[in-house]
Amino acid sequence: MSRITVTTVGTLGDLHPMIAIALELRQRGHDVVFVTHEVYQSKLQALGFEFHSMRPNFTAMNDPQEMARMMDLKTGQEYMVRQWANPHLREMYTDLLNVAKGADFIFSGEGVIATLLVAEKLGMRWASSAMVPLSFFSIYDPPVLAPFPALAKLCKLGPIVNRGVLNFAKLVSNSWAEPIRQLRRELDLSPINYNPFLENRFSPYLVIALFSSVLGQPQPDWAANTVVAGFTLYDGTQGGAELAPELRQFLEAGEPPIVFTLGSAAVMNAGTFYQESLRAVQQLNCRAVLLMGNNPTLENLPDNVLVINYAPYSQIFPHARAIVHQGGIGTTAQALQAGRPTLIMPYSHDQPDNAARVQRLGTSRTISREQYSASRVVKELSELLENPTYAAKAAEIGQIIRAEDGIAVACDAIEKQLGKVVVSS
Repeated sequence: MSRITVTTVGTLGDLHPMIAIALELRQRGHDVVFVTHEVYQSKLQALGFEFHSMRPNFTAMNDPQEMARMMDLKTGQEYMVRQWANPHLREMYTDLLNVAKGADFIFSGEGVIATLLVAEKLGMRWASSAMVPLSFFSIYDPPVLAPFPALAKLCKLGPIVNRGVLNFAKLVSNSWAEPIRQLRRELDLSPINYNPFLENRFSPYLVIALFSSVLGQPQPDWAANTVVAGFTLYDGTQGGAELAPELRQFLEAGEPPIVFTLGSAAVMNAGTFYQESLRAVQQLNCRAVLLMGNNPTLENLPDNVLVINYAPYSQIFPHARAIVHQGGIGTTAQALQAGRPTLIMPYSHDQPDNAARVQRLGTSRTISREQYSASRVVKELSELLENPTYAAKAAEIGQIIRAEDGIAVACDAIEKQLGKVVVSS
C-alpha cells in the first residue's frame, strides 16, 4: 500500500477533518504520517499515527493575545499570512520536504503554502483540501470577505461586478505572496506572475471539498478536478466515548437546552460572550449549557444553567434545542448534522461567509460580535425558537448531511490518484 503524508496548519477545525480521513486511509491499509504543528503531537500519537512537527508552531493555542490577533475581523487573515506563515515559509518547506521525500503522495490542508513547492520540487502527485466554499472565491457564488463585509452587497449585481471584487482582493493581497515568489526563485522553480493566495492555489491533480453540497455547489470557475466529498467529521468520539455524568444528568433532567460555544479558537478570545449569554438565558428563563473552555467560570449560576469546559459536539448537539456559536466550519458542520437551528456570531476568516450560507439555508440567524448583548440575543433567539420553520429546515438539512459519507468519498478520490502513482517499495 501507499505511504501518504497528511499535512495541515491551524486550529482543531483544520486538523479534525484530516484525522477523519487519515483514520479511514489507515483502515484501508495505507501508511499515514502527519506533518503539522508540534502542539498536536500528543493527540496524533495517541491515535497511533507517525508524527513529524512542522514550523511555525501554533503557539496561539496557548496564547490568548496571539489568538486575538489571528482572529481579528479586519486584519486577522493578513496577520496570519504576513506575520506568522511567511516568516517561517522556508522552515515549513524544509520540514515538509524531509518527510515527503519518503512518501508516495501528499494530502494537504490549504493553509500549508509550502505544499505546492514541495510537490513541484519532488515531482509528486498530491491533493488539496478545501474546507469551506469561500476557498474557491467564485464569482458565481461570491463569498463574504471578513475584512470587507460591505462588498457582499455588490455581489448581488452578478459575475461581472463579482470579478471586480475578486480583482480588488487580489490587488490588496498581492504583496503577501512575495516570499513565495522569492523562495521559488531560490529553489529554481518556474516563476509565477499571479497571486497564489487567490489563483492556482490548489493541486492540479485533485481538490477535495470537505463540506456538504448543501453549503456550496460546484461553480463554473471551480477547479475542474474538484470532488465535493461532504463533511468529514471527527471529535474523538469514534471510539465510543460518552458524555460526562454531570452533563448527561443535566440533559436528562429537563427540556433540551440552548448550547453556547465558541469552538477551539475563538473561545480563547471570548470577550463578554458568556456573560451576555448567561444574561440572555436568565431573561428567556430557559435551560442552557455553556461550553467555556478555560475561561473563568461564571458565578451565581441558576439551576437551569450548566457550565463545563468541553463536550464532544457530536454527542451534545443532538440534545440541544438550539446552538449559539462562532461559525467555524467544524462547529457549523456538527450543528448542521445534528439538525438544530443556530444563532451565529462570526469572528473572522471564513466565519462570516459560513454564517451567511447557513442563514440562506433557513436554519440560522446571524448576529455581529459588536451587537452581541443580552437584549439582542434574546430577540434573535426568540425569533429562532418561536418560528417553527427554522427547526423544520434544520431537521431537513440534518437528514441530508447524515446521509452523506464524506470520509468514504474523500478516501475513494485519494485512492484513485494513488492508482496513478508509482508506489515506492
